[in-house]
Amino acid sequence: MKYSNRALMAAAASLVAMMPATAFAEGSAGGPSILIPNMAEFVPALIAFLIILVVLSKLAWPKVLSMMEEREKRIADSLDEAERTKQKAIEDRAVSDALVTDARRQAADIVLEARQDAEAERARIIAAAHAEAEDIIAKAHATVEEERRSLYADAAGTIADLSVSVAAKIVEKSLDEDGEQRRLIEQYLKEAGSLNAN
Repeated sequence: MKYSNRALMAAAASLVAMMPATAFAEGSAGGPSILIPNMAEFVPALIAFLIILVVLSKLAWPKVLSMMEEREKRIADSLDEAERTKQKAIEDRAVSDALVTDARRQAADIVLEARQDAEAERARIIAAAHAEAEDIIAKAHATVEEERRSLYADAAGTIADLSVSVAAKIVEKSLDEDGEQRRLIEQYLKEAGSLNAN
């Protein structure tokens, strides 16, 4: 309906354009007669206008209306599609932002876990090094103690031999026939060594 008013206006404009210019030219010399149309020209022009209006409204106007409606529908569809595309872009942006946020969080978690693992490994290595150092120190103490005992035993044996030898020279006879004096001296040195060790 809104297009029919436009059609009527367009038809009226085309009719006015088709009217002969002479209809207005005749009265131009007479002054006010220019405003009053000549009936001999007005009636045929009105009939021609009505015929053109009927022909246009029956033949051309439905095609023009259908083309305009189709164009309006295409524009509305395009606007709807643009709105859907915009909404999808907003949703995709939100999803991608969520993915980026999640990826950053996971990266931070991985870095934190790697730091914790590195700290745990460092603590394990330090503990193993301490244990190994303590083991080496304990073995070194045991070796030193064993060597000290060995040296002490050798020294005790040497002192016992020297004591027996000195005593034999003093008494001028051999006291160590069955080794009893030697055992007594070694026992004395062992007791004296244990007192010194404490």
